[in-house]
Amino acid sequence: MEEIIGFALLCFTSFITLMNPLGIMPVFMSMTSSLSKQERKHTAQKASLVAFLTLVAFAFSGQLLFKFFGISVNSFRVVGGIIFFMMGYDMLQARLVKVKMSKESTRKQYVSDISITPLAIPMICGPGAITSSIVLMEDASNAGMKAVLISSIFLVCLITFLVLWSSSKITQWLGETGNKIMMRLMGLIVMVIAVEFFFSGLKPIIQDILKI
Repeated sequence: MEEIIGFALLCFTSFITLMNPLGIMPVFMSMTSSLSKQERKHTAQKASLVAFLTLVAFAFSGQLLFKFFGISVNSFRVVGGIIFFMMGYDMLQARLVKVKMSKESTRKQYVSDISITPLAIPMICGPGAITSSIVLMEDASNAGMKAVLISSIFLVCLITFLVLWSSSKITQWLGETGNKIMMRLMGLIVMVIAVEFFFSGLKPIIQDILKI
């Protein structure tokens, strides 16, 4: 019993730290400032669900997929860094939410697009969280520990959804000018994170090449 409790605490603290719902919230606010409250809720709901399903999928088959396709976590970090940088640049130019959304179909497409990439992957479900799910699943020696791992992922994704959902009130309070300022500031921060992501993945790859 003590082993399961200890494993549960390890799983929860690992995922809540790596997924960082509070850190994602300002970016989510900037990206969804032009959407209605219901659309923001739907976006947060879909992003959290996709992140949960992705983590569970990698937990059960991640190691096999990585080996089969010859993918490394470092490569994932490099790609994640490029996506982050492009997104941060658009935010810095205040272009991220300047999308023609007069048509209902366009609004639905925008919500669908950002909820999967970049919100679900790689922001909520990034390289760190994916790696953690694979490693912790390997450490889970019985069905009870596997259930604890899946429950921990679900709990953190639920917390992430609640945090993003509550950001609607903050968005309304800031207003249009406040959201534009927030978007530019977060764009700069996201670009810095992107550079860190990119080089943390690129460095080991270059070291491996030089060894060869």
